[in-house]
Amino acid sequence: MNQAELVAGKRVSVIGAARSGLAVSELLKSKGAQVFVSDQQDARKLSASVKQLQDRGIAVETGTHSERAFDCAFMVTSPGVPSSAAVLEEAVRRGIRVVSELEVASWFCPARIIAVTGSNGKTTTTTLLGRILADARRAHVVAGNIGTAFSAVVSGLTEDHLAVLEVSSFQLDHIESFRPWVSVILNITEDHMDRYDHSMERYADSKARVFMNQTASDIVVYDIDDPWTCRAVRGHAVCRTVGFSTAEKLGEGGFLDGGVMTTLLGGRRNSLLRPEEMTLRGTHNVYNALAAALVAQLAGVSVASIRATLRNFKGVEHRLELVRELDGVRYINDSKATNVDSVWYALQAFTEPIVLLLGGRDKGNDYSRLLELVKHSVSHLIAIGESASKVEAAFRGTTQITTATSMEQAVRIAHDVALPGQIVLLSPACASFDWFDNYEHRGRVFKELVRGLSSTKTQDRTQEHGRR
Repeated sequence: MNQAELVAGKRVSVIGAARSGLAVSELLKSKGAQVFVSDQQDARKLSASVKQLQDRGIAVETGTHSERAFDCAFMVTSPGVPSSAAVLEEAVRRGIRVVSELEVASWFCPARIIAVTGSNGKTTTTTLLGRILADARRAHVVAGNIGTAFSAVVSGLTEDHLAVLEVSSFQLDHIESFRPWVSVILNITEDHMDRYDHSMERYADSKARVFMNQTASDIVVYDIDDPWTCRAVRGHAVCRTVGFSTAEKLGEGGFLDGGVMTTLLGGRRNSLLRPEEMTLRGTHNVYNALAAALVAQLAGVSVASIRATLRNFKGVEHRLELVRELDGVRYINDSKATNVDSVWYALQAFTEPIVLLLGGRDKGNDYSRLLELVKHSVSHLIAIGESASKVEAAFRGTTQITTATSMEQAVRIAHDVALPGQIVLLSPACASFDWFDNYEHRGRVFKELVRGLSSTKTQDRTQEHGRR
């Protein structure tokens, strides 16, 4: 009997009433489970979620995790709930099985799964792969950490579909049998150190769970230029491994050959295009495109179709997104850059001087990797959010720094100090939960403020700021 057949009639507790919690609750109820949702947030913050659950006949509690939450055959946790949360630790202490929403959805998935993880580039690569499949008219869904919970779409899938999933380390922490046909590890760099006891080993082990159930008939596609990714894959993956690199040519995989993005699979070499032919900018997007192209070819998409999509794909919202150009200054929204390495790649993507908006809710960041780049590329740094003082201390002496107490003030300062030919870049390296609901909310506010700017700078003001 498979896992899906064990759900009917069982009591299941779902911890967290946000997007994935709602979706998995409805999925489990549709499969005959007796579902109880528990969220310790205040009922006023969850009013819409509570109503949705109650309308579907699903019991819910807010403001606490009562004893009823532990009266279950197994517990499903949302990715926003850390493994160290008291409710999960107590469940483990009592011998209650704890699984993720990703795990549960996979029990009911007849489609082949493509799971994309990594510290940086997950959303771009997942979205690009979805676009390639759409352009090639292949039946597929794009879901997971990208915005639509896997549980919300799994019931509509067939064996002819491909399920393209962005998966986070938090989702992978509580999988058991989740098994992708193709897993992708883009990179493993320092992130979420507050959730992994400031241990890169623990964080890397979490990412490596994406291929832990794969067998010889499955494939892992990975960045061989990234040391932590290589360490995770080599010697541990029992499935077929396919690498990608911008530093060396490979016997199998994706790489640059004479400046041309190239793939070599099953002995067949294909030239795609030069990086400068893509709309996407930056070395990190060469990696993302190589990964997506390899997976698409493994899925049977023609090289001609892949090439056409790579030429036309303009990227995703909140990731190096051009908002507007005003007074010769380009404003770029990179709100999705929630770790230091994302900012490093963003700074590398531009040759123009940058006015950088940096800061938010710190996740144990080490900014030392950015010091030289900031010194040479950033003309003015605007420190924002809870971590403003840490940001200011980390970059003192490298460039001019101003602290802003709101996003509105930060945008106004950036407008005042930026000179024609420069870039204003929101690339925070931090979580958004100090001032905003999430990174999307932060990016939308930034864009609204930028679009509301007027071309009011006089030549004298511009010259004045240039002398500061």
